[in-house]
Amino acid sequence: MLNGFKKFILRGNVVDMAVGVVIGAAFGGVVTALTKDLLTPLIAALVGKPDFSNLGFAIRGTAFPVGDFVNACVGFFLVAAAIYFFVVTPVNALVARMHRGETPPDPTTKKCPECLSEIPIEARRCSHCTQPVLGRAA
Repeated sequence: MLNGFKKFILRGNVVDMAVGVVIGAAFGGVVTALTKDLLTPLIAALVGKPDFSNLGFAIRGTAFPVGDFVNACVGFFLVAAAIYFFVVTPVNALVARMHRGETPPDPTTKKCPECLSEIPIEARRCSHCTQPVLGRAA
């Protein structure tokens, strides 16, 4: 039983996921600091104090303090924008630059014109519907 657990833990995808969670948690602190210490004061300098915690309304004597919700939405938007513009866009550009000269591999299967199932390129008859298949690419 312990041997099976050891194999499960040491599989690549479990270890990769654990590393991703740890790095993601650490990076979350960086993004939160970026949002709190740089982006929010920048917005405050442009449009005034971005604190909506006092926002609210009342219906028949029942208070609806929506300010914290609005603050959370603004914070979420700022964090999402920071991640997109400072992480996703540069990483996508880097990956695109790395894969610029690669050509896709030749296909090994084709679609049967009758039943549209995947069959090997060299097949002369579909194994699913038994119809003859002409040519290499269908």
